[in-house]
Amino acid sequence: MTPPDETLNDAYFEDVYRANDDPWDFETSAYEHAKYARTLAALPRERYARALEVGCSIGVLTGLLAERVGALLSVDVSEQALARARERNRDRQGVTFERRRLPDETPEGPFDLIVLSEVGYYFSTRDLEAVLDVLTERLTPGGDLILVHWTPFVPDYPQTGDAVHEAALRRTPAPLTHRHGERHERYRLDVLSKPEA
Repeated sequence: MTPPDETLNDAYFEDVYRANDDPWDFETSAYEHAKYARTLAALPRERYARALEVGCSIGVLTGLLAERVGALLSVDVSEQALARARERNRDRQGVTFERRRLPDETPEGPFDLIVLSEVGYYFSTRDLEAVLDVLTERLTPGGDLILVHWTPFVPDYPQTGDAVHEAALRRTPAPLTHRHGERHERYRLDVLSKPEA
């Protein structure tokens, strides 16, 4: 049975984090650590000036991204997750955390890197399209958008990881270009870039 095509609400995530401090085992999972390594390796540049991380959860990937970014804005809908992310990254310079719900509360750009990792499948079809549109607008010319998502079906989620990536790839060859893609046993990764003006 497929779930309704509705964006998961804030209460869903607050319940998840209330039940478990690290509900997806971001801290301890070998799978997650290998995926983070692939994510960082796929970034086209060694350094970015200003980046946006959508759906930072408890901030494990945030800490790794911070080593490659001058100013990193990491957002999430869950206050509980953000509290843990702030504590985990309290000594990191240049990292800011904010509670935001996309697409309506998308931060102002521009960003030369936007990371959409393990979050796109929480959006309805309509909201996902709006999120991808507004993130594309917020990218600087030459900026990179990286998507990384779990591909097996999850009954609670309105989208699959593949559906999220296919929606992004429909924006190629314009206004985005596809720079890199890879598929692993349980996730896929795609890098798209906004052409230089």
